[in-house]
Amino acid sequence: MGEGDCHGFYVLFLRVTKQYLPHVARLCLISTFLEDGIRMWFQWSEQRDYIDTTWNCGYLLASSFVFLNLLGQLTGCVLVLSRNFVQYACFGLFGIIALQTIAYSILWDLKFLMRNLALGGGLLLLLAESRSEGKSMFAGVPTMRESSPKQYMQLGGRVLLVLMFMTLLHLDASFFSQPSQQ
Repeated sequence: MGEGDCHGFYVLFLRVTKQYLPHVARLCLISTFLEDGIRMWFQWSEQRDYIDTTWNCGYLLASSFVFLNLLGQLTGCVLVLSRNFVQYACFGLFGIIALQTIAYSILWDLKFLMRNLALGGGLLLLLAESRSEGKSMFAGVPTMRESSPKQYMQLGGRVLLVLMFMTLLHLDASFFSQPSQQ
């Protein structure tokens, strides 16, 4: 297979998948919310009992919390995937992240905090993708003189997504420390 054949295959592949890749990318970015919303449905009583036990707030308030989480996450996912009111959906999902961080007392758990920040990074990327910008001289190519909010959102989202992968690293602290001199 020559170099021209590879290039032709690549161009054909991009043409065929061009219409599907943005949808797949959005699905990947919101998959955690989708999974969590579905899990809330199937583990309703366990989630409600956990919130009631942890916060001693009563059956009605705990049920309302679980319902708000379920509805907020699934509605946000549907809106993002359908590309309707994406900015409102992202802000709602940001609210869900904040609410869960407080309600499940995971603010002080570094691993969960980094994962929540990574979820926020994914939402920032969705927000940036949903923003429209004026036409540039070359479509899709950023100019060096301009710095738009969209570019800052993309940078922030990408940096925060790295945090998700950092939670997968299990580095031993002794690896970084130098041996003591005796």
